[in-house]
Amino acid sequence: MRRILVTGGAGFVGSGFVHHLVAHTDASVTVLDKLTYAASRDALRALPPSRVQLVVGDVADADVVGPLVAAHDAVVHYAAESHNDNSLDDPAVFVQTNVVGTFTLLEAVRRHGTRLHHVSTDEVYGDLDLEDPQRFTESSAYDPSSPYSATKAGSDLLVRAWVRSFGVRATVSTCSNNYGPWQHVEKFIPRQITNVIDGQPPKVYGAGRNVRDWIHVDDHASAVWTILTRGRIGETYVVGADGERSNLEVARQILEHFGRSPGDLDLVADRAGHDLRYALDSAKLRTELGWAPQHRDFEAGLASTIEWYVAHEDWWRPHKQAVEASYAAKGQ
Repeated sequence: MRRILVTGGAGFVGSGFVHHLVAHTDASVTVLDKLTYAASRDALRALPPSRVQLVVGDVADADVVGPLVAAHDAVVHYAAESHNDNSLDDPAVFVQTNVVGTFTLLEAVRRHGTRLHHVSTDEVYGDLDLEDPQRFTESSAYDPSSPYSATKAGSDLLVRAWVRSFGVRATVSTCSNNYGPWQHVEKFIPRQITNVIDGQPPKVYGAGRNVRDWIHVDDHASAVWTILTRGRIGETYVVGADGERSNLEVARQILEHFGRSPGDLDLVADRAGHDLRYALDSAKLRTELGWAPQHRDFEAGLASTIEWYVAHEDWWRPHKQAVEASYAAKGQ
């Protein structure tokens, strides 16, 4: 796998994987990215141009995708619309990118016999009760709650069908919530960090009891590389780092980092269909492929993420006002 195509590689999670490839392999990387509002050239700027090439294009455009797939040994498919709130406002773009885009890519890898890894989300499984001791595994039933998670579930099923029907050499991973540098300020952790930087209280949906299973973006990247190189074709692997925290806990940890009172936050109108709890069991990935997360201390990882946003205000500041105006219009 000397030549790797990464779709959505200028986004938060995708660019983390590109950085991992440059740091830990000798592969050359082509990033295919539409450069929507959530992507950033800056996330790739420090990488050597001899190793990383950016192609601006749409994963749903077969004329762009076909020649790129033909020129690479493997494809890692991150490209997706991913913000739940936006999927409630405009589901159409999620269907186009997440479903049609994945179909377009599958047809290209089928035609050229190229290895594919498809990156998905734990949200395809729906949610768990707050007191439920269970965690999602590879055998958990799909029960998506939002247009975003429904389109990701659809794309997963397409990949599985193309493996079985056409012999496409593909794997799938479902991952928990990522955090780390370069994440757009519309997302939960960056929004709360930048609110506190601005002297504003964090904004937490409902009572803040909703639980997410957090993983550092670097650990997700290493997991995807492990699956791409050692995973069994046709298999799905759950990726998690045992990082369950309620939204209220995370907001309070951010406040504590800045020396603010843990009660200095706003509880705002809840999101429609807001999943209660995500929790993942990554035993299959750990036992079969030998992967383990390196960022096991969530508090330390969150602290380093906070410091990154403090140091990179010039990157997130241009987006902050519009994000907050959008949330304010919905009472959030």
